[in-house]
Amino acid sequence: MIAKLKRLLGIKPAPNYNELLEEGGLIIDVRTKAEFVGGHIKGSKNMPLQNLGTSLTSLKDKDKPIITCCASGMRSASAKNLLKSRGFTRVYNGGSWARLQEKIS
Repeated sequence: MIAKLKRLLGIKPAPNYNELLEEGGLIIDVRTKAEFVGGHIKGSKNMPLQNLGTSLTSLKDKDKPIITCCASGMRSASAKNLLKSRGFTRVYNGGSWARLQEKIS
């Protein structure tokens, strides 16, 4: 019964971020450069949300897993929507970079 309700509401299980990274996934931190310098996930790429639309040429493979993150999850949700609208197929909102770091450690 619960499974049917989740399907009706479009609720999917949380992605396994470690598996996505093992598949060659990329973490894109969409906070400002100053925020990124103040702390970030090792190996993540800083692409501030306000510049993301013009930075997409550096992302060649549109089927590669991409995990977006920011300070709270709001900007990373916007980044996910932007990437999906530009044809990227495997984009996941990782939410807060600090919480995402805990999940992949």
